[in-house]
Amino acid sequence: MLFKISWKNILYKKLNSFLCILLMTLGIAMISLLMLLGKQLQDKFAKNISGIDLVVGAKGSPLQLILSSVYQIDNPTGNVYLDDVAAIAQNPLVKEMIPLSMGDNYQGFRIIGTNKKYFEHFKTKIASGKMFKGNLEVVLGASTAQNANLKVGDTFASSHGLDSEGEKHAENNYKVVGILEYNNSVVDNLILTSLNSVWNIHEHKDEHHEEEAADSTIKREITSAIIKFRSPMGMMTMPRNINQNSKLQAAVPAIEVNRLFELLGIGIEGLQFLAAVIMLISGISVFVSLYNSLKERKYEMALMLSMGASRTRLFLMLLLEGIILSLLGFIAGIALSRIGIYLISNALSKKFHFDVSQFSLQTGEIYLFVGALLVGILAAAIPSIGIYRINISKTLATE
Repeated sequence: MLFKISWKNILYKKLNSFLCILLMTLGIAMISLLMLLGKQLQDKFAKNISGIDLVVGAKGSPLQLILSSVYQIDNPTGNVYLDDVAAIAQNPLVKEMIPLSMGDNYQGFRIIGTNKKYFEHFKTKIASGKMFKGNLEVVLGASTAQNANLKVGDTFASSHGLDSEGEKHAENNYKVVGILEYNNSVVDNLILTSLNSVWNIHEHKDEHHEEEAADSTIKREITSAIIKFRSPMGMMTMPRNINQNSKLQAAVPAIEVNRLFELLGIGIEGLQFLAAVIMLISGISVFVSLYNSLKERKYEMALMLSMGASRTRLFLMLLLEGIILSLLGFIAGIALSRIGIYLISNALSKKFHFDVSQFSLQTGEIYLFVGALLVGILAAAIPSIGIYRINISKTLATE
């Protein structure tokens, strides 16, 4: 009966109850959304840089170099000569060098020229078709194939630059020869081909480049290269040496990503503080609502006490109202955060080809649930203590 009476009281005060639940919902949704977004972005960033010790490219912003070369979500810092990077790869401390050449796209999906080591690094598997071998053959990531509506055997003309509205290379078409399985990495949103394919597309753009293509002494360019070291000694000595003694730039992914999340962390902490304030205001609204309710229902409470109800039961009844309001706010907040992460995932997927659509309950949300309950209990308990101060005979006589 306590639950039934509490529920009736909540429904009787529809506007007050709605306001309490709304404020709690907003606070919970904001904190939950930030938890989900922060956790998933960190997981995605960590997965993609796993095993990459160094990225080498043109001088500029090291963070931009990492974002463009590893995560494919920024413009490259420029091109460098393959010979210069190959010279670095000859160092005994270097275990492996994976070249990357970019500059074109199809419907916004980047076309990356590389070699088979790139596929080995991300542990990709072919879902249909085969690996590229010939000139202008491409392999698609799973998301690219789905969103670009391409299948094995299809051909397409790439657009120059990273903008889907760029000038098309209509004179040469790429052919899809393979589609990768879903990998849950940046590879899912790429179009991968050989370095020669990228070079040939740009060398045959006009007659001048055709003449250069025939010249065996032409210096090949790439955008950047992923470097793996044999031992930690390479990490300690080579980045500084490259930056100081060459025209190239060396950026350490782990350092740049940590710096990025430190910058993001300031904004996230501010939003979390705002959400906590909203939750606190929600608790105050529950307190005011139940305090006013107790004043208005003083006669009703006195009547119930005279009919045999104990003060403790009435105290628990009001306490239950606060708990119900908090639970409804928590459930609505979690649901709203999932809607938010779905919308953000769609937006990031379209603009940056970055998916964050994980909806499972996080460990932090369990603590959030406990916090919401405590807010509801404390907000309800303070005004509910007034039940123990009700003078039955005086209250009934006054009414």
